[in-house]
Amino acid sequence: MDSKLLELLVCPVTKGPLTFDRDHQELISLSARLAYPVRDGLPVLLESEARVLSAEEAER
Repeated sequence: MDSKLLELLVCPVTKGPLTFDRDHQELISLSARLAYPVRDGLPVLLESEARVLSAEEAER
């Protein structure tokens, strides 16, 4: 994930910052407790495509 692109992207739900989880290829929104997939290098910032973070994951 390009760091410049990551600086521009925000969570579509909370408008808060996103962090990139390289191992799972996901953009993480801790404020929304959602993980958005990155497919073929493109972030899919749709709430319907996001995975809900577990309590343990949200406390990272």
